[in-house]
Amino acid sequence: MLDMERIPTHVAIVMDGNGRWADKRRLPKMAGHNAGMKAMKEIVKKASSLGIKNLTVYAFSTENWKRSAEEIGGIFKLIVVYVDSELRELHENHVRVQILGDYSGLPTASVDRIRRALAVTEKNTGMQFNIALNYGGRDDIRRAVTELAALVVEGKIKSEEITEEMIGEHLWTGKFHANCGDPELIIRTSGEMRLSNYLLWQSAYSEFVFTDTLWPDFTPEKFEEALLEYQGRNRRFGGR
Repeated sequence: MLDMERIPTHVAIVMDGNGRWADKRRLPKMAGHNAGMKAMKEIVKKASSLGIKNLTVYAFSTENWKRSAEEIGGIFKLIVVYVDSELRELHENHVRVQILGDYSGLPTASVDRIRRALAVTEKNTGMQFNIALNYGGRDDIRRAVTELAALVVEGKIKSEEITEEMIGEHLWTGKFHANCGDPELIIRTSGEMRLSNYLLWQSAYSEFVFTDTLWPDFTPEKFEEALLEYQGRNRRFGGR
């Protein structure tokens, strides 16, 4: 049984396996993404009900632009569908939506829905739902370094004054953006065992749970199983 006193503050998920889920059923790739969206909806509900403060999902990476135009377009259309169908419930449950990544270059309809979700939920005080969209871990670090370098050039700080904390503050998860801190737990579905350029700086001391379950089949019960596995670990942070 879950120890409600030891629920992680921040859980991040790599939602992998939509395409393989569809392939196994001889369905179009978008059928897998649609099923994955439904799975995400249930996990958001479950995480919120468990009192998790921050849930971050990897929705679209900077590398995903290599996929077919048809698949990319379909994924962006799902953003419109998701916001139109779920925003009211998210707001009623006091969920605050945040975006990690630069979404400005997405199709107009997607950008409009994102801005609506951000505006409507801006003052909500429940779980923060971070959607990593057009996000890459290396790009995240590059942006932080660029911002700090500009401050050095402007004479506002000295290069030798830069700390790890300052770098963290300039990442998408830092206080200048989402202010959600580092994830204690990162879950990846579909059997792959890599980060795929996800939260590279922030994952330095994260616990990892890998599951063979494809994302559309990742149920709230399996989410609880991952949390139980996390709670069974001894986090030493380099100590004994």
